[in-house]
Amino acid sequence: MSSAPQSRPESVVVAVDGTSGSGKSSTCRGVAARLGLRYLDTGAQFRAMTWFMLEHGVDVHDAAAVAARCAEPAIVSGTDPSDPTITVDGADASAAVRSAEVTAAVSPVSTVPEVRKRLLQLQRELIGGGGIVVEGRDIGSVVWPQAEVKVYLSADPAARARRRIAEHAHLGDAASAEAGLRERDRIDSGRATAPLTMADGAVHIDTTDLTLDEVIDLVVGLVEKAGS
Repeated sequence: MSSAPQSRPESVVVAVDGTSGSGKSSTCRGVAARLGLRYLDTGAQFRAMTWFMLEHGVDVHDAAAVAARCAEPAIVSGTDPSDPTITVDGADASAAVRSAEVTAAVSPVSTVPEVRKRLLQLQRELIGGGGIVVEGRDIGSVVWPQAEVKVYLSADPAARARRRIAEHAHLGDAASAEAGLRERDRIDSGRATAPLTMADGAVHIDTTDLTLDEVIDLVVGLVEKAGS
């Protein structure tokens, strides 16, 4: 595998969707770095919104209460794949949004239509003229269906749980992590607004038995093919 940067596809949008724990973040950051593209983690934006709600004492299970305040926070995403940042009202929230408390609360916040509408606007503004790899759960189907490259990543739930435990020790044991991932899949796939789904035209990559470099190579190949 060559690690030399390729010429930057100035306007390409790479939409990467998939289940939680399937390797989206590492893959997208690797692809963006390899191709000299920007990177956007839309999941971090939902986590940032969730953190704001928790910090302000909003009941995340009260959809009306969440909807009433979701226009308030100024959420800014950094797009450098080597150091992606997220700030809320000017405060660095990069670590806070990965806490166990936020992880447990992000699903109900993410299902609120007003939250999705607010963040959809932010996401489309950031994507702008392209040159970006975007990860999430509805990028190719809702956020940017015109993306030149659409990818859907998945992996066996047990493999996803092992990866999550390796990355986030606070999540506990593998069985609990797997149960949590299956519940997140159920919520994401069953929500009324922008459910998790494989977008039309997306290439499905099962990452269960692949190394990170192999997955990055596959996605880079799709981008290069789209630009040829």
